[in-house]
Amino acid sequence: MASVAFYTLGCKVNFYDTEAIWQLFKNEGYEQVDFEQTADVYLINTCTVTNTGDKKSRQIIRRAVRRNPDAVIAVTGCYAQTSPAEIMAIPGVDLVIGTQDREKLMSFVQGIQNDRMPVNAVRNIMKTREFEELDVPDFADRTRAFLKIQEGCNNFCTFCIIPWSRGLSRSRKPESVLEQARKLVAAGYKEFVLTGIHTGGYGDDLENYRLSDLLTDLVKIEGLDRIRISSIEASQIDDQMIDLMNHNSKMCRHLHIPLQAGDDEILKRMRRKYTTEEYAEKIRRLHEAMPGVAITTDVIVGFPGETEEHFENGYRFMEQLKFAEMHVFPYSKRTGTPASRMEDQVDEEVKHERVHKLIDLSERMQAEYASQWVGHVLDVIPERGPKGVADREYVSGYTDNYVQVVFKGDDSLVGKLCRVLITESGVNECQGQLVEVVDALTSARPMERVIMQA
Repeated sequence: MASVAFYTLGCKVNFYDTEAIWQLFKNEGYEQVDFEQTADVYLINTCTVTNTGDKKSRQIIRRAVRRNPDAVIAVTGCYAQTSPAEIMAIPGVDLVIGTQDREKLMSFVQGIQNDRMPVNAVRNIMKTREFEELDVPDFADRTRAFLKIQEGCNNFCTFCIIPWSRGLSRSRKPESVLEQARKLVAAGYKEFVLTGIHTGGYGDDLENYRLSDLLTDLVKIEGLDRIRISSIEASQIDDQMIDLMNHNSKMCRHLHIPLQAGDDEILKRMRRKYTTEEYAEKIRRLHEAMPGVAITTDVIVGFPGETEEHFENGYRFMEQLKFAEMHVFPYSKRTGTPASRMEDQVDEEVKHERVHKLIDLSERMQAEYASQWVGHVLDVIPERGPKGVADREYVSGYTDNYVQVVFKGDDSLVGKLCRVLITESGVNECQGQLVEVVDALTSARPMERVIMQA
């Protein structure tokens, strides 16, 4: 039996795409082996969000060539899309395919196995207007499925290369999303994470059908307990979505809303499409509509031109918004972006110091957010069973508002909806005690069913 090994760098969308590509190989009778083993085909799904991503991608490609010089070495993903010639120049690379035309992958691989002629199959992504349909019927995780609904981005932020590697925003047809959602429910999945490069841009290229319309249709699916949105811009959360999240228990009370900077001058230099005031107003409305909602965010530290005053403004702004967690990144020059050519680049040591200040703030806010749930009963879908000797009697999972909870229980609880009393809070996880196992969510909001500890 022919074998294939995968290595995926980068974001959740890349991991979804690798799962989809694996389905193509599986359908042709391949078995999947570990990347460190000898395989007939190595497929590397690359990342280009930073220059480091490019470098790491090249290292992994060379590792595959050394592992088995006779194997077909295929490279896909964002770095493949933006720099195919660079990758083709690496000795041993047979195929570069980018971020489109993946459905042709098996015929390319077969052709290379027959004549060993290298193929550069990358074409201009900016001309692509159709969403590439690649289904994933199952995932290694037994309780949570990723559902890709969108591809590409129209924003062109000054720090970001992604529109050039993924193309302009394309939405998956609603009927296709709903069909795959039903299949995933039939396969036993309780929770979906809707994902895309710019998920909130879903519907920009459709007629009178937005993300909020898709969510309205998804919550009607029988057997589905939870829907999460992987990431969404504040400006794309409309009244219909807020209303749906407030009144439908299937919508998780957790939103990841990238901020990137807490100062208006820096936001303008980044070419972000909102002010701090507009962002704060949207967050205020979400808290008002959904008390207890968890808002997480992304922040870039040390963007070109960021002074101490800009940073302090941002720090105070983030502190006021009381995020449940912040993902903090030092600004990294990305060749080919306007920001990499800007003057006033911030010193690396200054960046490092500011990153640590924001990580400390994030951990303090995380602890504050988690502490409010002690003594409450929340719904948890355990994702993993016994792990290691010390943990064999415990399971772990997330509440709908994205608090990770560890509690006593065995593998039979994985994938089931459990009511858990939160007994102790922490920065990264809380401790809990199983109250009951239920078949499905009731119509009430999970946080309207909290039971105070007697």
